[in-house]
Amino acid sequence: MAVVGGRARRAAVRGLLAVAGASALSNAVLKPIFPRRRPPAGSVEFAHRRGLPSPRSSSFPSGHSASAAAFATGVALEYPAAGLVVAPVACAVAYSRVHTGVHWPSDVVVGAGVGAAIALATRRWWAVRSEDPATLGPDHPALALPDGDGMIVFANPGSGSDGDDPVSEIEGYLPGARIVEFDADRDFAEQIDDAVADLSPKALGVCGGDGTVVTVAAAAVRNDLPLAVFPGGTLNHFARDAGAGDIASTAQALADGDAELVDLGRVGVDGDEPLTFVNTASLGGYPDAVRLRERWQPRLGKWPAAALAMVRVLASAEPLRVEIDGRPHSVWMLFVGNGRYSPADQVPMSRPELHRGILDVRYLLADHRWSRLRLVAAALTGTLGTSRTYVQRRVPDVSVTVNGPKVALATDGEVVADGRQFDFRSDPQSVVLYRQV
Repeated sequence: MAVVGGRARRAAVRGLLAVAGASALSNAVLKPIFPRRRPPAGSVEFAHRRGLPSPRSSSFPSGHSASAAAFATGVALEYPAAGLVVAPVACAVAYSRVHTGVHWPSDVVVGAGVGAAIALATRRWWAVRSEDPATLGPDHPALALPDGDGMIVFANPGSGSDGDDPVSEIEGYLPGARIVEFDADRDFAEQIDDAVADLSPKALGVCGGDGTVVTVAAAAVRNDLPLAVFPGGTLNHFARDAGAGDIASTAQALADGDAELVDLGRVGVDGDEPLTFVNTASLGGYPDAVRLRERWQPRLGKWPAAALAMVRVLASAEPLRVEIDGRPHSVWMLFVGNGRYSPADQVPMSRPELHRGILDVRYLLADHRWSRLRLVAAALTGTLGTSRTYVQRRVPDVSVTVNGPKVALATDGEVVADGRQFDFRSDPQSVVLYRQV
């Protein structure tokens, strides 16, 4: 499941974390507190089939049952279909403890309950990601392009995983569309403007990761053209949130002329022309982690490099002294989301709304004593929303002034600028996005 990626990988990770918690609780805490003898030899039907000596630890509760139930429940929380496949295996593990005569039935029942409870408790500090798309703005008339005639689709060949070929699938659905692959040695925005000037398209399309999507989205607004998004990156946050997670549905929206309005985020840096973001912008530790990840990725791969970079940054991070809307603070990190993210009191996992002209602003305060330790404790116990070290606001705009040297700004996972003055604002319902109704 971990190798497959996506929901399956999240399910595997949650399941394994639940196993670790259930095993620790049942074996290291509950068994010593509630000592109970194992069933005597021959007292349980089929016990002679065990063929192994009876364990000497307490019989209550069943650690195997706890681990099996924890994994199955954790998987089901993230990926219900996979949970249905795993559940019979977990039931077989639980039954086997009685069948082989090493546990009483009550040990197994309580153990399974402990495992399921631990898995459910993981939601307190790691929210389950919703697969439902965000609510977008009102319907907006758009030109129907059944075969993609008159449309330019910009594709980034450097996006996505090796072996994927979404461009061929797009060509199959939209044979009339003009496919333009970006030249990595030239500025993407310039290439878009040149193609628009030469071909006078009726709509723009984009196939790539979020960094590519934001560039084409900004060009669509600049040229007053509707936009079609085709997932072609590794994570495809915007495409998934906006309900454009597969090529077939977007092609159908183009054929029907179905479109809705979507917000963009803007940020001005030191008074320069505002930059655009479709998902998030951040200051503090995250941009530094992105830079380290980019440096180490060629040698280690993306995910190991990202994990090591975050550990390195958190261990050595220094708080930023800033003014947020004129009020002085010391912060570890500042997050600005385009639209409303959920949950509000945990690490954001999904985006229910993308059309109300709001920014989801969150920052981690370093103003309080032992703030880093308190933040970690709050995150692990699911009490981040009530911690004095965590602030979450929903506003149409926010101004951040850094009192010190320039700091890096990251938008949509890429470091894009350094500065001291950052003016964030929502650009409400500025993109006409093809989406199947």
